[in-house]
Order: sequence, then structure tokens, then C-alpha cells
Amino acid sequence: MDDSFLQNEWEHIIRENTDFEWWRKKIEAFRGRGVQVLQVTGEGRPYHQMNRNHRREIQYHLHLCYLLKQNGKTYLEEEIIPGSLLFDGEALARHEISPAPTDNHTEPIVPSFESDTRSEQRSFSYDRRAAVRYAERWWNDYNPDYQKFEVDCTNYISQCLRAGGAPMWGSPNRSRGWWYSGNNWSYSWSVAHAFRWYLSGSDQGLTAKEMENATDLMPGDVICYDFEGDGKWNHTTIVVAKDGNGEPLVNAHTANSRNRYWRYEDSPAWTPKCQYKFFRIGE
Repeated sequence: MDDSFLQNEWEHIIRENTDFEWWRKKIEAFRGRGVQVLQVTGEGRPYHQMNRNHRREIQYHLHLCYLLKQNGKTYLEEEIIPGSLLFDGEALARHEISPAPTDNHTEPIVPSFESDTRSEQRSFSYDRRAAVRYAERWWNDYNPDYQKFEVDCTNYISQCLRAGGAPMWGSPNRSRGWWYSGNNWSYSWSVAHAFRWYLSGSDQGLTAKEMENATDLMPGDVICYDFEGDGKWNHTTIVVAKDGNGEPLVNAHTANSRNRYWRYEDSPAWTPKCQYKFFRIGE
């Protein structure tokens, strides 16, 4: 496929702002926060093609970059959008955006906090800059030292916290503590629901304090999301910076993104019932 087709298609979308509901929500969210969009660029990269008779489907990733300005502060937001193009012969028959999967375990897992007699550590020195550097390095890539998951958000956040010096405990019991070892790991390491409840209850190893407001967070802190407001926590992000209003900008995996506004109201997964938990790491 000629990559110029993707480029032309997205130049049309960016220019018209009307082709997809998620795009309209994105622009409206910027305007609602008083954010001026200075420039938008996009690069489409096909990664899979299927041919059936005279029909052809191409799946791709679009790397979008937004140059933004808010209250005199200029910064770059980036995200990866998955999509697909269906051709009937040479004619484009359908162009769809495929929402990234969220962490929706049918039976949410709550970790055990049974004391680890091998470790009496109740506090640790958290290197926030190291955690943020890791979050920036791997926001759109995957560290080969760790397993990659289809729903990778919490695995990525755990790696960031580990890079910041968060101590692990609980191995080899997957239901206990927070840890990663070889080809095994705790549920709290990789499952959003288990990670949220781990942060609320742990008093050893990786610890955190729940904060009242998003503006209380600092770079290196964590936000947990229950998009449907049904008690099942299905997403996790890490704070990497603040916007021009002093509100968190976050990095995340699954729908890979960088410097994204923390509320996620432009996400296809977001609903008006969305609940958030704000955690200060190392408290």
C-alpha cells in the first residue's frame, strides 16, 4: 500500500475535524480547557494486511502529535491511534478507528496483604525523575526485559515505578504483594483492578497515599480509572508533567499516549460515570 494514502486521508480528517466522533471530542476537550492547538501532524504506519477475493483490509497505527499552548505554556501531546481501512477493489469502502482494549476481568482480583516476613521495609526512597524518565523512554515502545500484554497499561506503570526504586515483595504468590520475576508476576503488577486495591492497602514494599484531587499529584504519581463507574478498575496512568493550569499530564500504554490530559474524556472508553483514584507514590 502507498503510505501517502494514509497521509492524505488523515490530512483531510485533521483539516475537516468531522470524520470521527473521537476526533470531535478531542477538539472539544482542548477548547474546554482553553488549549490552543498550534499544529497537528500524523504519520500512518500499516502493520497488517488481509486479502479476500477483491476486498482488502489494512490495519495501521497512526502517530498523532499535537503542539499545544495553554496559559503561555507550550507542550507536545502524542498518541497512537489504531485503525483499519477496507477497500472494495481500489475504492475505499470503510475507514474505522479501533478503540484500544481496556482491562475488564470478569472477576476482579484483589491482592492479599499478608505480611512478608522476609522484608520489614515500610518505606522507600522513590526517585520520581527516574520513574518519569522511564515513562518517557518507553511510552511508545516495549522493554524486552518484561512481558508485553495485549492490555499493557498497568504492566507499563509497574515498570515505571520499579525504575523509580519501588521495592517488590510477595513472590512467588501471584495473589500477594507486588512483584515481577522472570516469567511470573503478581496480579497487582499487571491487572488494573488488583493494582488499584494494592495501592490502597499496602504498608510495605511499594506504598502510596490516596490524594483528594488530581492537582495534588506530582510527576511520578499514579491515577487509576474505572471508566464505567461499576467498581471494576480498568486503566492506569503515570503523571509526567503539568499543563498550563497546573493539572496532570499522563503517559500510558495500550492506547499508547504521552502528555495526555488526565481526565481521558476524549477516550472511547470514557463514560460520564467514570471514577478516579489519585495516588501519591512513596507515602
